[in-house]
Amino acid sequence: MNTLSSEFLGYSMFKGQLIDVLQKGKTIINTLNQYSYCLAEEDVVFKNALMSSDVLLPDGISIVLSAKLLSGDNLNKIAGADLHEFVLKYLNSVYGSCFYLGSKEETLDAIKNKLGTSFPNVTCETYSPPFRDEFSEEENEIMIQKINEFSPDVLFVGMTAPKQEKWVYQNRDKIQATYICSIGAVFDFFSGTIERPSDFWVNNGLEWFARLLKEPKRLWRRYVLYGGIYVKHILLSKINHNLRY
Repeated sequence: MNTLSSEFLGYSMFKGQLIDVLQKGKTIINTLNQYSYCLAEEDVVFKNALMSSDVLLPDGISIVLSAKLLSGDNLNKIAGADLHEFVLKYLNSVYGSCFYLGSKEETLDAIKNKLGTSFPNVTCETYSPPFRDEFSEEENEIMIQKINEFSPDVLFVGMTAPKQEKWVYQNRDKIQATYICSIGAVFDFFSGTIERPSDFWVNNGLEWFARLLKEPKRLWRRYVLYGGIYVKHILLSKINHNLRY
């Protein structure tokens, strides 16, 4: 484990700054929050995908607080939206390219329009795959072909967890992109389809609460039900650790 990572419940969590994210060579960047942690405990392929990440970002105040409780480590919360903005600024400075895979055509069109205004030096291409739980072999081939024909510096994948991480995990060796980032809801935030909570909520570790208030019907399972399951995992880990030492 290098100086930019910290062990957290079996995961190698990134503990550096955003400037340290862009490593040399092909880099798979994923995020971990309380919801994805719980899902991974029920899905071995998803867990393997997360554990095989080259960079695994602590995306959520719950992960940051839990790491502090369990090991005393200080992690910096880095959301997918923060990663996305940082990478776009970098690409804009070097006249780089990116590819957005996922979401609806309207969302992708809005992303391209915003890129043209906010990051004019970035070359971009997009593709909206079929909306289904699993892709056919032919659909996979089309997706990979479109990415590789463009050969971007960065591939952004927005198909929600755990689908996006598992897809990258299963196809990483076929994808011709230097950085592959699974960033889920960021497609909607950046395009304006869904408004990200203000800096007040984000900076005070309450982004999850603001999102829950705005979309309680869609997000209650993620934050309330799985929040309780996550707390149970953390408390059991703390008790087991105390019993061992």
